[in-house]
Amino acid sequence: MNKQIQVTRSSMPPLEEYIEEIKSIWDSYWLTNMGTKHKQLEVKLSEYLNVPYISLFANGHLALENAIAAFNLEGEVITTPFTFASTTHAIVRNGLKPVFCDINPEDYTIDVDIIESLITENTCAIIPVHVFGNVCKVREIELIAEKYKLKVIYDAAHSFGVSYEGVGIGNYGDASMFSFHATKVFNTIEGGAVTFKDSFLKNKLDYIKNFGITGPETVKYVGGNAKMNEFQASMGLCNLRHIDEEINKRKLIVERYTSNLQGVKGIKLVRPQDGVNSNYSYFPVVFDGYEKTRDQVHKELKEHDIISRKYFYPLTNSFDCYVDKFNQGDTPVARYIGDRVLTLPLYADLDLVDVDRICEIIEG
Repeated sequence: MNKQIQVTRSSMPPLEEYIEEIKSIWDSYWLTNMGTKHKQLEVKLSEYLNVPYISLFANGHLALENAIAAFNLEGEVITTPFTFASTTHAIVRNGLKPVFCDINPEDYTIDVDIIESLITENTCAIIPVHVFGNVCKVREIELIAEKYKLKVIYDAAHSFGVSYEGVGIGNYGDASMFSFHATKVFNTIEGGAVTFKDSFLKNKLDYIKNFGITGPETVKYVGGNAKMNEFQASMGLCNLRHIDEEINKRKLIVERYTSNLQGVKGIKLVRPQDGVNSNYSYFPVVFDGYEKTRDQVHKELKEHDIISRKYFYPLTNSFDCYVDKFNQGDTPVARYIGDRVLTLPLYADLDLVDVDRICEIIEG
């Protein structure tokens, strides 16, 4: 009997390495509140991502919520519904109104040709999403933002280590949020970060993630608790030592999937983007005119103990919590892709024999 294959699996360092990393915590008794491990990880991540400033958070969602809050925005935010729940919720929880822009059918990122038509006098920002490691059209977005004086905050949850034209993806826009959730290419168990170029944001983000406390007897901001603890940071320090090897393993798996499925009628794969150094975070397949529907393939794989994911489905503008507030008809491409997309199992230690078996089931 075959073991169950999950859609993803956390990358973990050797146990002995993690134990060695956390030993000093027992000497310091410093478990949280930006301790030694936290500071070390910030330095190393700043170097690896090639960004000038970074602030670590307990998770990616809180990183995004706080990044939005740091800019004191009011009004409408243009974004996409083809994303995880966190993106839309972070906007709404900041008291802002999401205005949904459709995606383009090539890489499933925000359609830059539509953005300007959605801008009103109430628009304050754009929150595009780098999807599956695919990079948004950052140059075009930058020009639009400059023209209308809008902030740009990227949801880069899928894009750890990705670069565009030799520049780390965290350098684009006013800020970028990265997720270090257990299932991501790089994880700190739970965790996240915001990268940015404005040095002023460093202190502000560090303050608002710690209740807004700016001194022993001063609280300047209305903040919350979103700090990354020392055990999370220690996991990050370990995993960062192995990240290039992990990405290379994922690349081999993506290449095998592509070799098996490329050219199959009715199966659409995302083409590699020019100038983008990928992290191979996900392998999305769109069943568009294939002999089996997405749901049929999903069910058949599950019957073989292979877990795939309808990712992203449903669209965030169709969630029950937003009923009657948005219209899926405004984003027809996102709806079309959302109804047909399936992400196949992908993690560094996935056996290529299993990749072949997954493809055989799909084509069978």
